[in-house]
Amino acid sequence: MKKLISLLLSFIFLVLLIPNTIKGAQVKLTKPEFEDVIPVIAKVDNSINLESPSAVLIEGSTGTILFEKNKDEKLKPASITKIMTLLLIYEALEAGQINMMDDVTVSEHAASMGGSQVYLEPNEVQNVETMIKCISIASANDASVAMAEHIGGSEEEFVARMNERAKELGMNNTNFVNCCGLDADNHYSSAYDVAIMSRELITRFPEISNYATIWMDTFVHTTRKGRTEFGLTNTNKLIRSYKGITGLKTGSTSVAKYCLSATARRNDMDLIAVILAAPDTKTRFAEAAKLLNYGFANYSIFVDDNKDLSLEPVAVVKGVKESVNGKIARDFSYLCSKGESSENIRKEIVLYDEVKAPLTTEDKIGDIIYYYDNKKIGSVDILASEDIRQAGYLDCFIKSLKKYFVIYH
Repeated sequence: MKKLISLLLSFIFLVLLIPNTIKGAQVKLTKPEFEDVIPVIAKVDNSINLESPSAVLIEGSTGTILFEKNKDEKLKPASITKIMTLLLIYEALEAGQINMMDDVTVSEHAASMGGSQVYLEPNEVQNVETMIKCISIASANDASVAMAEHIGGSEEEFVARMNERAKELGMNNTNFVNCCGLDADNHYSSAYDVAIMSRELITRFPEISNYATIWMDTFVHTTRKGRTEFGLTNTNKLIRSYKGITGLKTGSTSVAKYCLSATARRNDMDLIAVILAAPDTKTRFAEAAKLLNYGFANYSIFVDDNKDLSLEPVAVVKGVKESVNGKIARDFSYLCSKGESSENIRKEIVLYDEVKAPLTTEDKIGDIIYYYDNKKIGSVDILASEDIRQAGYLDCFIKSLKKYFVIYH
């Protein structure tokens, strides 16, 4: 009993010495310092001859540019505008704002679009999945506007969101005026910007390929006049001829000429080839295939998901728990040029000696550092696996009591 009373008195004395509040941002102790990552620079072969005035080829997981020709030139994108429309649709699905089976009512405005369409009628109702199918396969302007109104309330509001999202993605040479790609003043994009939004769509939502690679399909018009079946034929001819094709979108107008964002996947590597303003449809497909062939022939991707990695817990200072486990923030990807071998890649795991509470699942507790031979090529954060709050006086008292009973009992 005397020892317990002594422990209580000691605790009270310590409390009196500690300020009433403990302030300060998250502070990590004993952090390792690393040099900046050496950027991946692809060995671009600019000797590839293309008739199209603007083109780019990028790798999906790293975003590395493998080929470019006037990649930042502002041009009319025609219906490959719909890549951003589809991206916002899928982000709305992911956020739970809409559901695939939700009914979408076609407005007078949407039905009046003209151009590439599936002849939706005013007040016709189709579900979201059917609208995605019509946009992806048949490049339907009417379905695009109907979905824009369904998500944004109006096409104008949806287009504002398209432009906001473009800025977030770093699409610095893009401005949208509509959601379907009909020629309009001040509606433009660039080959590189199209590649950026294509990469975001195909890597975050690979399920888009389930629709973008359908060659022919049908859907049923349901109106007051009755039910009629309507045929859909894909405008991307590469889906019938190119091995590993995953999409994505064609576009053409008299002003924009012939445009294409072609995506393909082989050996776990995604490539995105964008062609703008090709003189004819045959050229856009042939030159996109040429770029994809170049990429697959000269590059491969190394991916490490660290799923089997076992990490030691890291000590927590002034927390309600004394240690925290780690979680890997993301997969690591490295683009290997022809002649490079993934066998030369190694990694080192560096955990902080200790971290200070409070902790959240966004806080780093270490790094996985990757090297190609002795050159650092990248890193992945190790994050705290759980939130740990800062210990208060009562927590410290309970912890002291537990230690007392462990020691004396």
